[in-house]
Amino acid sequence: MSILKDNVNQGPGKLRELLKTEFVAAPGVFNGITALLAERAGFKATYLSGSGVAGAMGLPDLSVTTSSEVAEEIRRITLVSKLPLIVDADTGFGEPINVTRTVRLFESSGASAMHLEDQVLPKRCGHLNGKKIVEREEMTRKIRVAADTRKNPDFMIIARTDARAVNGIEDAIERANLYVESGADMIFTEAPESEDEFRKFRKGVKGPLLANMTEFGKGPLLSIEELLKIGYNAVIFPLTAFRVSLKAMEQTYSHIMAAGTQRDYIDNLMTRADFYEVIGYNQYEIEDAELSRR
Repeated sequence: MSILKDNVNQGPGKLRELLKTEFVAAPGVFNGITALLAERAGFKATYLSGSGVAGAMGLPDLSVTTSSEVAEEIRRITLVSKLPLIVDADTGFGEPINVTRTVRLFESSGASAMHLEDQVLPKRCGHLNGKKIVEREEMTRKIRVAADTRKNPDFMIIARTDARAVNGIEDAIERANLYVESGADMIFTEAPESEDEFRKFRKGVKGPLLANMTEFGKGPLLSIEELLKIGYNAVIFPLTAFRVSLKAMEQTYSHIMAAGTQRDYIDNLMTRADFYEVIGYNQYEIEDAELSRR
């Protein structure tokens, strides 16, 4: 069996199926190898953060990346990982006409879901001060356009509201319900500041809810079990692995610079054998040998 066939992305239908039967936890991945590691750890879905895409390029999360750059990362990830991938689409990269382009691009690239946010372009990180949000009508128009544009009805349109930090939680709840009425399949509640606020969202919003457990933000770091008890349906951990890798790489570079060698640092490294196992190196060799005999 071809390793590429084995790794065909299970797509939007699989994500819909998962959400019907269980709580979905999606760790942040930022390239193909991290997606394979998440899959190896037992996760059933993954998440691609806009901040992660920008950060991996050495850029800030200020709408400076393009939809095409994000789509290229989606392709790389879904080429090797069969897990459903939820993707950060920021504000849709522009006006409603740009949203149509983004939906087509992300869906054709292999994403299973994408979320749009109600910030003014250029957006800011959802846990920083100084955010601005668009009028409700502008966001609902984008949601309707996104829902109408998708080719696969299972491709999920998730609406993120940043209104909690701007106008307060009541406005955020009202917006969330309006977004559901406009066609959003799920609501991403950005930056609640307490467990009680997560409960208020659950009590007030009529649709499925996605929580964001990002570090160093405005809200508490709730566990999967805690979110499940509150009544949330899914959670993302956008940059946890990314931040861990950055710290590890910084320490590694500093060590080599200071010591002039990595000899006494080997225990901190994944072995060649383990790396080859993650990427399926031997399977590629087997497939290459089989193809050469045809």
